[in-house]
Amino acid sequence: MSQLKNKNNLESKTAVITGGTRGIGKAISAELGIRGANLILNYLRNHKEAKKTQKELNENNINCSIYRCNIGDIESVDKFIDKIVTEHNKIDILINNAASGVMRKSTDLDVKHWDWTMDINARGTWYISKKLSNHMVNGGNIINISSPGSSMVLPDYFPIGVSKAALEAITRYLSIELAEKNISVNSVSAGYVLTDALNHFPDRDSVVQIAERATPAGRPISPQDIANVVAMLCSTDAEMIRGQNILVDGGSTINFNH
Repeated sequence: MSQLKNKNNLESKTAVITGGTRGIGKAISAELGIRGANLILNYLRNHKEAKKTQKELNENNINCSIYRCNIGDIESVDKFIDKIVTEHNKIDILINNAASGVMRKSTDLDVKHWDWTMDINARGTWYISKKLSNHMVNGGNIINISSPGSSMVLPDYFPIGVSKAALEAITRYLSIELAEKNISVNSVSAGYVLTDALNHFPDRDSVVQIAERATPAGRPISPQDIANVVAMLCSTDAEMIRGQNILVDGGSTINFNH
């Protein structure tokens, strides 16, 4: 019994969270930081919000650095990686949370919208995982944030849904191909969570109503629910979970009447 210790402790770990300054990404950042991880957060557009998040985390004694990077642009990612591996001794955790996309049906989609969505959500996830895995010298964890739209047809969600299906396939392949480096790879699929991301849905009001109503679990899903599962997957408790997609939706997607 004297050997018991907190297996969820992430002290001395360095975690990269893409899109880590807002919404679900911010909740994940805070949870990993509370557990002791040093944070490297990526953002693209909203520098003011990124600085605000950094300030909040630092005020709670969480070590946090922020970097601007377009995950869908190879050159931008290369510069981001070069900078963080120079400024930080090692990388232990990568959370691929950054996502974008255009809300369109397949018949209304332009090629440029397809490319934009896939470049960030699928290619970007693969590329940054590939590059940063070379710097996980002591092994590590990669968690990709997905969506139920990867396997369910949601209105006007074609390019994002397809990109998330690709992301889940990337998760499975990387989980096997990076296993020899002692890197575990999984994905977490977030149900309808009330964040700013819902503002991009054409039928925003109806989607917000879905996000606000109770799930079969008795309450709506919160960003913290997603963060808790991500943190668990980064702990030694999840060592034997590999290549899986964990759906966090309070039972909504299996409830016919919901």
